[in-house]
Amino acid sequence: MRSLAAGLFGFLFGIGLIVAGMTDPARVLAFLDVAGAWDPTLAFVMIGAIAVAAPAFALARRQPVALLGETISLPDTKRIDARLIGGSALFGLGWGLAGVCPGPALVLLGGDGLSALLFVAALLAGGWIADWTLRPWNGLHRKAHRPA
Repeated sequence: MRSLAAGLFGFLFGIGLIVAGMTDPARVLAFLDVAGAWDPTLAFVMIGAIAVAAPAFALARRQPVALLGETISLPDTKRIDARLIGGSALFGLGWGLAGVCPGPALVLLGGDGLSALLFVAALLAGGWIADWTLRPWNGLHRKAHRPA
């Protein structure tokens, strides 16, 4: 049941990205072009996403278990550190250069051919390299900040 729900919501998310035009790298890059021909479409998509997600997160904070029986595990830290800033900067740099982020890239696999395939392959490779590189630090970080 969990896999069926994940597939259904992933499909719904993909349809939403297509309808909103967020699979078009030119539209995303136009949003980032604040000094030129700025396109505010992405801002409206983000506002809509926040409007839907905020009540769901508020409910999740009060519920220990999701509708399908899975334990809800939300991040418990609000700390802004070098790792968060560095990861955000790298994500933003890649997004700004390509005009695509992971969600739309997966949708584009269905019709954008080789460029989408190369993007997703590079995305997976980058994630693997980051995980491998940060693995020793992650172990130290977890030990140092483990609750008593």
